[in-house]
Amino acid sequence: MSQTTGAEAAAVQTAASPTGGGSAADVIRVVVAKPGLDGHDRGAKVVARALRDAGMEVIYTGLHQTPEQIVEAAIQEDADVVGLSVLSGAHLTLFARVVELLAERDAADIIVFGGGIIPEDDIPELERLGVAKVFTPGATTTEIVGWVREHVHAD
Repeated sequence: MSQTTGAEAAAVQTAASPTGGGSAADVIRVVVAKPGLDGHDRGAKVVARALRDAGMEVIYTGLHQTPEQIVEAAIQEDADVVGLSVLSGAHLTLFARVVELLAERDAADIIVFGGGIIPEDDIPELERLGVAKVFTPGATTTEIVGWVREHVHAD
């Protein structure tokens, strides 16, 4: 099992042209991140690939990112949305901190969604904290892609 280094994470950044035409400004920019000490990123990579294959520009930050690093990447990359994946049980703390930091940096317009091993009982609290959507095991990549498309630029 391999671990993604910072250099490898940068190499995972993949841009895809929008399908069906449209300008570069119409391309949805997504930061996919693994906050905390959780070392399992297969699901995050699968989601990142599905979003990329759907014509979105995806920046995967790699493993063991702090909320501060994730927010900095989202702002620097002019992201529309941040997707967080947590399997370690630290979702309430980590997701809340990302949302809080985005607000502090005047970037609360960046939509945050998450997934991983998250108990159903925690989902209302995550939504109250500002996480727009939580995908649990069994969610399909088609469902995730559709949700992102529907909620980004939905003003």
